Amino acid sequence: MAFLPQAVLSAPKRLEKGLKVANPTTPPGGHSPQYYAGVSLIRTADSISNRFGRLLREQGLTNQQYNVLRILRREGRALPSLEVAERLIQQVPAITGLIDRLEKQSLVVRRRCEQDRRVIWVEITPAGLELLSRLDQPVEELTQRLFAQFSIEQLQRLTELLEALYSSIPEDTEE
Repeated sequence: MAFLPQAVLSAPKRLEKGLKVANPTTPPGGHSPQYYAGVSLIRTADSISNRFGRLLREQGLTNQQYNVLRILRREGRALPSLEVAERLIQQVPAITGLIDRLEKQSLVVRRRCEQDRRVIWVEITPAGLELLSRLDQPVEELTQRLFAQFSIEQLQRLTELLEALYSSIPEDTEE
């Protein structure tokens, strides 16, 4: 029985080569299939993130800053900064610094809640909306290029698998 599924064995060996896997039919370094899948997922996610990072840097944004703007645009109203932090794709240690940098670029405004001065509301500005509008087509084109080799059914299955994996990870773990 092969260590990797036949679809992976017959696929291009770029990931395997990058991970220095000598024999994909046995666990590399004695590791489990789960380990290999995890490393493959991390490496692939990093590669995709780097591609988006290059695109966003052309507009003076980081992936995290883009994510904040995307969240605020989708919501269509101001949100408490801690709620924005909870919705981020990649967690950041200090949402305040991230919002500071967006505010310096006039892409968001923030204001203190009058009822609870500990709460800071963040809202996307017209300049932020305009920047996202300019990025919509290049982001869509990059996404299309990255996933062009997959059918709709494969993309749906990939999403289901990733959602199942994400859902199985305890929220309050440091693992």
